[in-house]
Amino acid sequence: MSSTASSRAKSPSRPNRGPAAAAENRRALITAAREVYAEGGLNSPFSAVAKRAGVGQGSLYRHFPDRTALAAAVFEDNVRELEEYVAPPERTIDDLLDRVVEQAVVSTAFIELITADMSDPRVAALGARFTALVTEVVERDRSAGRIGAHIDAEDVTMAAGMLATELARTEASQRPAVGARAKALFVAAFAPRSAH
Repeated sequence: MSSTASSRAKSPSRPNRGPAAAAENRRALITAAREVYAEGGLNSPFSAVAKRAGVGQGSLYRHFPDRTALAAAVFEDNVRELEEYVAPPERTIDDLLDRVVEQAVVSTAFIELITADMSDPRVAALGARFTALVTEVVERDRSAGRIGAHIDAEDVTMAAGMLATELARTEASQRPAVGARAKALFVAAFAPRSAH
């Protein structure tokens, strides 16, 4: 056996991992995007996401050809998490708003981007899913007498958007307090009204 053949036998070639590597890269890019934009906002270079994820620029653009595609992927995860979170019958609008605050505090840059691209079909699909889960929680709370008949899903969806937008404009250290204050206002507004 020649020395070249011997060295090849000792150092195995790197296997082509194909779709498994692609899925891992996509997950790494989404995680990196959350971190990069949470730290630097929307003005962070798109290339910083690839660098943080430890993948090449080509991989970034294969998975996410633009910022909206990347934001939609991040919000896909957020919406899925919200859908799972509100599924148990004991979950309320208060719980939903708590979770929106938690997600908004982490992802304010994405909220700005998403609200700027509401006509994009990728964003519109996520909006429809969010509206469906809000409708479910509103109907549940109304049936249990936790909210007034004057409140519908559009009101709660608007409240969630207002809450997220306010958080996006607030200094990071103040976001938890502002979120709690805004949520308390909405909860009071949603309460059943007594007849006079």
